[in-house]
Amino acid sequence: MTTNNNGQAEERRAKTVRVLIKGRIQGVFYRNWTVENARELGMNGWVRNRRDGSVEALFSGDTQLVDRMVEKCRCGPNGASVTGVQVHPSSETAGDGFQKKPTL
Repeated sequence: MTTNNNGQAEERRAKTVRVLIKGRIQGVFYRNWTVENARELGMNGWVRNRRDGSVEALFSGDTQLVDRMVEKCRCGPNGASVTGVQVHPSSETAGDGFQKKPTL
């Protein structure tokens, strides 16, 4: 809970989403970039490569910050060419911190 400028308590809403990113995104350090950006935003969750060439991630945290991370994923790091981002609400427990998981 935070306090606004009027001294009133505000409830911060939490959100968890599973994201599937497609395009030329493997071999361009997309997962490392995702870990770095997610940690900077204080996300919980994980990211992993998939054998089909896509990248999958679970982002959990403040609603606005999760939305910002999803928007960052639409561009990715230098060298990435993102062609699609699918976002699905998730009830999965993200755990503490943000980590890179093995390829699935």
